[in-house]
Amino acid sequence: MAGGIQNAANIPELRRRVLFTLIMLAVYRTGVQIPTPGINGEALAAFFAKNAGTLFGMFNMFSGGALEKFSIFALGIMPYISASIIFQLLTVVIPQLEALSKEGESGRRKITQYTRYATVVLSLVQGLFISIGLESMAAPGSGAMIVIEPGWSFRLMTMLTLTSGTAFIMWLGEQMTERGIGNGISLIIFAGIVARMPAAIANTFKMVSAGELALIFLPVLLVFMAAVIAVIIFFETSQRRIPIQYAKRVVGNKMYGGQHSHLPLKVNMAGVIPPIFASSIMMFPETIGGFVQVDWVKQVTSLLSWGSPLHTLLYVVFIVFFCFFYTAVTFNPVDIAENLKKNGGFIPGVRPGKKTADFIDKIMIRLTVIGAVYVSAVCVLPTVLINKFNVPFFFGGTALLIVVGVAIDTMSQIESHMVMRNYDGFMKSGRIKGRR
Repeated sequence: MAGGIQNAANIPELRRRVLFTLIMLAVYRTGVQIPTPGINGEALAAFFAKNAGTLFGMFNMFSGGALEKFSIFALGIMPYISASIIFQLLTVVIPQLEALSKEGESGRRKITQYTRYATVVLSLVQGLFISIGLESMAAPGSGAMIVIEPGWSFRLMTMLTLTSGTAFIMWLGEQMTERGIGNGISLIIFAGIVARMPAAIANTFKMVSAGELALIFLPVLLVFMAAVIAVIIFFETSQRRIPIQYAKRVVGNKMYGGQHSHLPLKVNMAGVIPPIFASSIMMFPETIGGFVQVDWVKQVTSLLSWGSPLHTLLYVVFIVFFCFFYTAVTFNPVDIAENLKKNGGFIPGVRPGKKTADFIDKIMIRLTVIGAVYVSAVCVLPTVLINKFNVPFFFGGTALLIVVGVAIDTMSQIESHMVMRNYDGFMKSGRIKGRR
């Protein structure tokens, strides 16, 4: 591993890319500390301290703590991710977008441009609703209002500030993808999650010193963390490789084809999308319950509170549903079978065309079942640990899936640069397999 890092430092282009990525991440983390005008910071911090387990807490995690400070990057990159997912789904439904996606680089650039416009619109709408919501909020206990001077001047300023911040983060991510190393958008989310870990670890030791957490439990917690990380790495790099045989073709006086290849199918094809969607849906009742003071709403909120049996059951159901739904939307066995047939490829023992599509679909369903069980276990087990042993920070679920997945992707890209220049990779025993 040390030798691999030293080899990476010896490649000027790779060194420049890594340095550029680090500088862009530093710019992002600096922007997180710049507050939006017109906000009572102490009242906002008290509000988030009480609502850490609601939808606000989830968005605050993905924004790297920017939302609880209500900085210029408070919306984070979530509007861009939402717009990207919307257009990804619309590509399957709208024929015009589907035709654009098949036009190659020019078509993808147009879809990317539409995604940027949608991001700005979503940011303006979210900025308006957030500013209106903040005007009616007060700090628990003291009753101090979060917004110093409510009104349309505050709303318009907040909409403009938050939209500009999201657009700038979107630009940062695209620059990192183009001129840096790894996927820029994923690295921004990665940096936001990782930046909050030191404070969570420090809080753990404070609880130990205060006697709220048993000292003997810390080694068990560390072993559990290592086991969860190992399981995630195993499943995120696992593939089912279907053998592909290409028929021989005679072109002029030369014979082409007859090659062997494989079709890699990931176990977790949907990635982190299912837990993100499932978490958002399951956090809505508790978030609404904090504002609506009605008896039946409070009862429903209590039944669906985080960690309750009904909440856990519905959470798993939504994860499984979105695993199958997202895989079905983004993976089309019919298109793969047609492309294999056009290129003279076939699966040994399976007829080309519909039989091949059915064969691939059958395998994909089995893999999705395994992936859904794995994602559900990773997301639910840490929650059980928190409720059972009072662990003071969330180490698992969506956050850990993102951190480990982005780390694997980035290391695989660095290794690809090194192998292209005849250097050894990070690992002497084998290559790092990316998630895609």
